[in-house]
Amino acid sequence: MTFKPHEIAYLQQADLGRLATVRPDGTPQNSPVGFSFNEELGTIDIAGFHMSASQKYRNIGRNPKVAFVVDDIFSRDPWRVRCLEIRGTAEQAQVPAAIGGSGDPLDEAIIRITPTRIISFGIDDTETPPHDLVADSRDA
Repeated sequence: MTFKPHEIAYLQQADLGRLATVRPDGTPQNSPVGFSFNEELGTIDIAGFHMSASQKYRNIGRNPKVAFVVDDIFSRDPWRVRCLEIRGTAEQAQVPAAIGGSGDPLDEAIIRITPTRIISFGIDDTETPPHDLVADSRDA
């Protein structure tokens, strides 16, 4: 299993993440996206309205290297953040059309991320003082 159980639970409760892709000129592009964890494949699947026409979708057609981040602020007093960064390769994939939260149809095109590196911070440990936490960084 690439992801640990607490990381899967964190992904399943999150609504948004940020996807970084590489533009044709080599500059980064970072986009907020909705996503789902594909348990069967162990991937992150990113769907959206008009996905096949998006710059991020075209970017991965040229350069499949991506980084995807899900994070939140668990507590403000004490200040405690949680983060899951997934580095990997993305592919342009097709799935049956679905209906989005607004009732409008989503594109059949999706971005599917296969992890190569996972960096997890603060997700499974709420007892250690925030500044003493250590990231769990590993190759997938």
